[in-house]
Amino acid sequence: MKVAIFGGGVAGLSAAHELIKRKFDVEVYEATAVPGGKARSVGVPGSGKDGRKDLPGEHGFRFFPRFYKHVVATMGDIPYKRGTIADNLVETERIRLARFDKGSLILPARFPRSLKDLKLIFDRGLDSGLGLTTQDKEDFALKVWQLMTSCRERRKNEYERISWWEFMDADSHSVAYQTIFVKGLTRTLVAARAEKASTKTGGDIFIQLIFDIARPGISSDRILNAPTNEAWIDPWMEHLKKEGVKFYFNAPLKKFNCTKKNISSATVTINNADNEVKADFYLAAMPVEVMAKKIDKDLLTIDPTLQSIITLSDSVSWMNGCQFYLTENVDICKGHTIYIDTPWALTSISQKQFWLDTDLSKYGDGKIKGVLSVDISDWDTPGILYNKSAKDCIKKEIIDEIWAQLKKSLNVEGKVVLEDSHLHDWYLDADIEFEIPKKNKEPLLVNTVNSWNLRPYSYTRVPNLFLASDYVKTYTDLATMEGANEAARRAVNNIIDSSGIWSRKCKVWNLHEPFWLSLFRWLDFRRYKKGLVWNQRFPLFFELIQDVIVFFKRIF
Repeated sequence: MKVAIFGGGVAGLSAAHELIKRKFDVEVYEATAVPGGKARSVGVPGSGKDGRKDLPGEHGFRFFPRFYKHVVATMGDIPYKRGTIADNLVETERIRLARFDKGSLILPARFPRSLKDLKLIFDRGLDSGLGLTTQDKEDFALKVWQLMTSCRERRKNEYERISWWEFMDADSHSVAYQTIFVKGLTRTLVAARAEKASTKTGGDIFIQLIFDIARPGISSDRILNAPTNEAWIDPWMEHLKKEGVKFYFNAPLKKFNCTKKNISSATVTINNADNEVKADFYLAAMPVEVMAKKIDKDLLTIDPTLQSIITLSDSVSWMNGCQFYLTENVDICKGHTIYIDTPWALTSISQKQFWLDTDLSKYGDGKIKGVLSVDISDWDTPGILYNKSAKDCIKKEIIDEIWAQLKKSLNVEGKVVLEDSHLHDWYLDADIEFEIPKKNKEPLLVNTVNSWNLRPYSYTRVPNLFLASDYVKTYTDLATMEGANEAARRAVNNIIDSSGIWSRKCKVWNLHEPFWLSLFRWLDFRRYKKGLVWNQRFPLFFELIQDVIVFFKRIF
């Protein structure tokens, strides 16, 4: 049976990977010239000299936290040299919190096993230089404990309706508390405003990162050991082609052609000509803002619920990257650096320390010794250099502003980490188009309050149309490579069911939560069923005995 996949990002490639293993006939149509979607790396056009490779550029932020199960499992299924692509993941050691004109801090790594432990960590682990009050630390510890011990039903049905700002009671706390604990998490992680971000999403991901740090074994943060396409996307493509997947690039989907009951074909533009694609099943692996434009009245007649995708397509924000190419390597941190008070919510990673087998002299003009990759998550707040938001700046002003914010955070306490003389070249994600008005060709879906119900399942009421993208309902519940891969697995499972063939289903994992917290979550579930709010003082022993008595009375 034939499956036509529209979109060659992580979701589309993941779906193709699983389908070709199950002997489907698979075709992938990608609107751009390169695969990988938001995860891709690209060569900076024209930067390679004298036969060297173009400088490695990236779309934006990527890392592989320990709770990523789906995408890492797929990577472990892609042959590479004597192992698999998963062998290209390397561990980071720490996270640096950099501050304007002050020394940096390292996040505490000890796992909190009780509310008391949390208070001790935030009281002793975060020094007074942050401007946090004792009450700030205690209240934040309590909020984290609340997230860890709340049942899943409460998170889904109650916390989804509460913004992160409201949940964290930001208005009642210090500016430092708002900057670090409230705004910092949502801006740097999910590119969302704390006043609008869903507590369900932000809270779930935040405690996953805490749990990752807690568990012995591999690091809670991993990255690739080379530019993304070299370490992952290119060998993945070679593997899929070898297995029989057919790829068509610069082939955007124009429209789905419908009968009264299903899709009869799809129109794809190739070489400026419309081509009709026929398949047994059609899988849309495009971003939400692209898919929304493909939903017309014919599709809505068959499945009116697809309207929610159009509504959801407004919930996008900008999160794009830039790279600074240096004549001297700078190891800022053995991992990611979060610039907690930068107005543009910057994060960075110094790449060369992890690209041990990558010879940078073979890129550009041969003078590059270090690559500092930076992501900008806030494009609306005025900066420190031009007093303009990133969206209001021209390209060179954006670069100057980022460099200035980095230096103000790193060149502190008499140490000069970044020197202007070391800056040899730079690259800003080409998805940013500087015509007026400025556009972002690939914005990021952000999970706002009450957006969960707008998110579709991987199946639709159109019998032969399935959805695989990071806006689909998943356990991951976040616009990430992991969410895209999980959505693809769910879509493939539905195609298997619809095809009537017998085949092993793709495995899907729920988010991990430590077993020792199960009792607390169960006790909260009892309260939730009774319509009671979360309470840090869980039911006393005699209350549980009363419930047991009632239970046995019903039996006997």
